[in-house]
Amino acid sequence: MKEPRNFMSVSFAAMSQNEAFARIAVASFISQLDITMDELEEIKTVVSEAVTNAIIHGYDENPEGVVHISVRIDEGAVELVVEDNGKGIEDVEQAMQPLYTTKPELERSGMGFTIMENFMDSLEVATAVGKGTTVRLTKRLSFAKALQN
Repeated sequence: MKEPRNFMSVSFAAMSQNEAFARIAVASFISQLDITMDELEEIKTVVSEAVTNAIIHGYDENPEGVVHISVRIDEGAVELVVEDNGKGIEDVEQAMQPLYTTKPELERSGMGFTIMENFMDSLEVATAVGKGTTVRLTKRLSFAKALQN
């Protein structure tokens, strides 16, 4: 049975304490699906990584910044978009390298994009210096993959 297309979006201040809210909001929304606990945890982790990047790197933890998240459920896939209007990424290819971080003084691991790539089926980054970054991630869920076989 094919589920209907469904979506949600939420915006919040670029404050580190809102990262937990973002995880819970997305997890609550996608829990309506026949999703495994592993898939749910992977998506929650990806939300944390993308939101933390927006807050720490996009806005330099300026609470006047706004992080936007939208989630779309479509035919057994989850599409997650995290956007900011922060400073953008100067070199996306470098930023996506494992262990690369622009904030070593904050003890950042530099694994955010690597985790996103490993937990999701696709990752697209659109950015413009001085204008912000949009991270678009998709994951095809196991129940949908099983229906195709």
